Amino acid sequence: QVQLVESGGGLVQPGGSLRLSCVATGIIFRLHVMAWYRQAPGKQREWVANIGSGGSTNVADSVKGRFTISRDNAKNTMYLQMNSLKAEDTAVYYCNTNFRRLDYWGQGTQVTVSS
Repeated sequence: QVQLVESGGGLVQPGGSLRLSCVATGIIFRLHVMAWYRQAPGKQREWVANIGSGGSTNVADSVKGRFTISRDNAKNTMYLQMNSLKAEDTAVYYCNTNFRRLDYWGQGTQVTVSS
């Protein structure tokens, strides 16, 4: 059974930083592409970043230069380091992977950027 559990969200002031974590179980983590998505109130879920099994990364233009995706295969964990946060980064952040042609999602972690 694939399970993804996010943590690390919270309330932060503009310009601040947070690090999100996603722990994956039920898959051979090191073999899987992992991704972060986010959904702001009233908006569609959008892709933020992904990281391949070999560590190659892609990041959305809206967060490029501010967010960094990484993974620790020994801990079955993916991270999203978010710096220089803006109000428009406020959203629920979700961890995602695909296994046997099915998309799996975590429960999400809320990130609120506000003064």
